Amino acid sequence: MTTTTRRHLLRSGGLGAAAVAAGALTTAPAQAAAPAGTGSDGDSGKGGGAGPGTTAAATVADLLAIPSKSLRDGAVAAVAGYRTPGDGGGMTTRWDAGSTREPNGGTVLRPNDRPAHGRWLRLHNGVLDFRGFGLFGATTPADDALDAMVDDPSVHRVEAHTDLLFRRRHTYHRSRIALDFGGHTVHTGGIERNTHDNPFGAVLFFQGTVTSDTVSHALPAEVIELTDAFPVPDSGAFKVGQWWAVQSDEVAGGGSDERELQKMVEITEIIDGTHIRVDYLNGWPLAAGRTVTWRRVEPVAGARVDNLVFLGAGQDTGAIDDEYTGSHPVAYEYAVDCDVSGIQATGTFWPVVMRRWCTRYRTVACGLKNPPTVMYGGAGYLTQQIYCLYGHVADCTTSNVRHLNDLTASAYCQVVNCHGDGDDEGGNPFTTHGQYEHDLLFEGNSGLMDIANSGVQWGNSAKRITVRDHVCSWFTANTRITDLTLENVKVIARPTFDPSGTLVINADGAQLRGCTASFFAVAQQSARSTRPTTVTDCSFDLPKTSVLVQTPVTAPVHFVRTTFTGLDGNVLRGSGPVHLTDCRLAGTPDAAPLAVGASEITVDGGSLTDTGIALSAVRDQRISVGGGAVLSGTNAAKALLSRAAGTAATVTWDLADLRSSAADADTAHVHVADGGNRYTAVGARLTGGRLALAAAAFTGASSLLHTACTEDGVTREGLPADGKRVSATGGNLIL
Repeated sequence: MTTTTRRHLLRSGGLGAAAVAAGALTTAPAQAAAPAGTGSDGDSGKGGGAGPGTTAAATVADLLAIPSKSLRDGAVAAVAGYRTPGDGGGMTTRWDAGSTREPNGGTVLRPNDRPAHGRWLRLHNGVLDFRGFGLFGATTPADDALDAMVDDPSVHRVEAHTDLLFRRRHTYHRSRIALDFGGHTVHTGGIERNTHDNPFGAVLFFQGTVTSDTVSHALPAEVIELTDAFPVPDSGAFKVGQWWAVQSDEVAGGGSDERELQKMVEITEIIDGTHIRVDYLNGWPLAAGRTVTWRRVEPVAGARVDNLVFLGAGQDTGAIDDEYTGSHPVAYEYAVDCDVSGIQATGTFWPVVMRRWCTRYRTVACGLKNPPTVMYGGAGYLTQQIYCLYGHVADCTTSNVRHLNDLTASAYCQVVNCHGDGDDEGGNPFTTHGQYEHDLLFEGNSGLMDIANSGVQWGNSAKRITVRDHVCSWFTANTRITDLTLENVKVIARPTFDPSGTLVINADGAQLRGCTASFFAVAQQSARSTRPTTVTDCSFDLPKTSVLVQTPVTAPVHFVRTTFTGLDGNVLRGSGPVHLTDCRLAGTPDAAPLAVGASEITVDGGSLTDTGIALSAVRDQRISVGGGAVLSGTNAAKALLSRAAGTAATVTWDLADLRSSAADADTAHVHVADGGNRYTAVGARLTGGRLALAAAAFTGASSLLHTACTEDGVTREGLPADGKRVSATGGNLIL
């Protein structure tokens, strides 16, 4: 060991220079060194000298071999390495003669003679790494070192430069710290058992504190949608900058966990004596009389985790993990500005990144492969977010998982450029829980997706969810989802999972643009929206006899410039109006026509080829065909437009500005056998085939007006004679 004076160190760059040089020092054995505090130039450090000296040691072992009685308070030692010089575990330490702190092998060191008083305390700038605790691989657990660094408030960054082993589940309540593992592997074989149903039993769990401050009250008036101003009994209980977890009571008559409001919010303004403003625009209206409860919390802030390869415990032990033996890296509860990036995990049981009551965060460039199960609820996720706000999940990937991303009771979040494969065995990468999520964006992703589909216990509700540029083989959004927007969503059938290529939506303000699928269906479980349900510039190759508009649909559904192929007995069963504008519908000559139960169907332009419309007449119906619509070919029913026989329902026929060309003499342009009918055809152009309007269909209050039409080679069958309520011979051009 060599010594030099503090004065000399200051001349050559001081303690910073000593710390930099420590990794390159090689020294004589400790026993050959002069006592610390006696400079090599003879300066004793007393009187007008520079004070205690600075010592250089080759290793931590050499440092601790110095007899404590020879050390002067304040002496500084530069250590070249932890076990060997230059191994990365070097440090600069200061002797604190009065310290009784518990030694931890890294930042607090006790000499080998174990004095009751006196410790070497590491000098640092807030950045530490595991090598400074003698950890150079995954052979020795790093849990104690982790606790020593994270629990030290002077540390703001912890780094790993080797693989590591953890066998404990750590809970921290501190803020403003970064853990960067440098891309190294974290092992967890032999980790302590978790408790039952505990996704927060992560290796790293950052948790805020819930205080005893609680305010619970009945709303004196409705809290409207998209307001950030909330009534409270006494705004004096709140202060700007505080954080509160706010929750509404359950929806009356709803599920046991059905609440519209569960968020952690910051108080941004005291408006008056009974109103506060928060950093959140409420997503759902709350009626007067509903109970709202506020709990003040002290969140962790700015605690981030980056860059590690994480192996679930079973990857080390060979066991198939369960909820007790499994491991996962990160969890947050009551957290603000806590980001995660660069975690690549294999075999984790609970979510790789678990969040609840969090706001303003990013989860970026993370991944999960092959969790031990995708069938256990809550397990096998990359990330789950409950009661969260302002989250951004991007550039993540998964293979063979239950969910890549799950958003539960969360709002104003984005999921971008994330991709999940291996989803044949029960997992769907993208989901929301259906606990009143709102204002979510999914963009540029791939993988199975369902929305708001976890069950009535939570409400099966969501609103204003937008999905853009998504590719998958199955997409369901048919629960109580309001104002869904899909743009360029491509559902491509895959024989290993869903050969039908399913896309299902809820007719409550849903709007689709540029989407494709095979099986497509419109359902309806809610009617909250003020905007129309529209399907524009889409393409669907429908399976035979599939139901396009399901029975519960009462809302109008408008298809615009949309193509339907493969038609064969497909059904529009709901009673709500259906409008087809410039759409193309195609079947085959031997396929059944489209069976329509809608109260009103409008065909405005477009074409129907080798298919047709067969009204079910289970209720009074109206059919309007015009705008230059083109009907051509034939079908198995040999009628391009028809109604079911044997019902008493009244059908109103409005036919104008259409062209109908029958493929053969047996095919009818219009076939009406009985029932009540109010038929008007003006300006239609019919070619070939038959016009079959039976006299039995135009008795009583029925009527028939067929005029200004062109019939080229058309055979009229059964038309009644003109009379007070029938006019079919005048004003037509018969060729």
